[in-house]
Amino acid sequence: MTTASYWWQHLKTKTVALIALALTICLTIISCGGNGGSGDPQAAAGVSPEVVTDYIHTVLLADRTAYTKHVINRLKTLEGKEKEDGVVSAEATETWQQTDGIPLPAQMFRLGSEIAAEEGAFTYGLISPWNINDNQAPKSEFEKTAMQAVVDTGEPYKDYQEIGGQQYFSAVYPDKAVAEACVSCHNTHPVHLERYPDKQFEMGDVMGGIIINLPVDNI
Repeated sequence: MTTASYWWQHLKTKTVALIALALTICLTIISCGGNGGSGDPQAAAGVSPEVVTDYIHTVLLADRTAYTKHVINRLKTLEGKEKEDGVVSAEATETWQQTDGIPLPAQMFRLGSEIAAEEGAFTYGLISPWNINDNQAPKSEFEKTAMQAVVDTGEPYKDYQEIGGQQYFSAVYPDKAVAEACVSCHNTHPVHLERYPDKQFEMGDVMGGIIINLPVDNI
């Protein structure tokens, strides 16, 4: 099994576990509430949607931070540049599928979100006002408002919104630079340099947001 295949299998296992956790929490809400059919997203007793998104975010952030610190930081090469403290003979690169390398943290996160979306329980993803991938630009009014609030305050932004006739409890959490690999990769990326020439991230900076959309009508 190649290094890339190993981490892809690891990602699928962790994502399935996350989905199972979320479904368990949702079932707890239903069993504790007893009035989920009222149509009022705040009516159900038990675990609130806000607590559910906090739980999901905790797992997402822990996995992504661990992957960045303990996998990416141990590789010998990051986007073609040798790392002095690297000990694993592999490269983290945007073109990992073509080179049998390792996905970058943002790519690994997106791969997990695609698996979660297939289950249909909830969705999550990355958004940023300094996006490199156009799919990660804030699009809806909620995303734009939430992202600006997160950048301004460094705190999560949470509210209800309707998407395609379905009501969601949505939360955007600050996505901060937790490792030097996050900073160096973004600051030197050709798209970043072209679009945001005056923006240079530092450790601990808010680089974007992690958005979680939890459907509440079913709850």
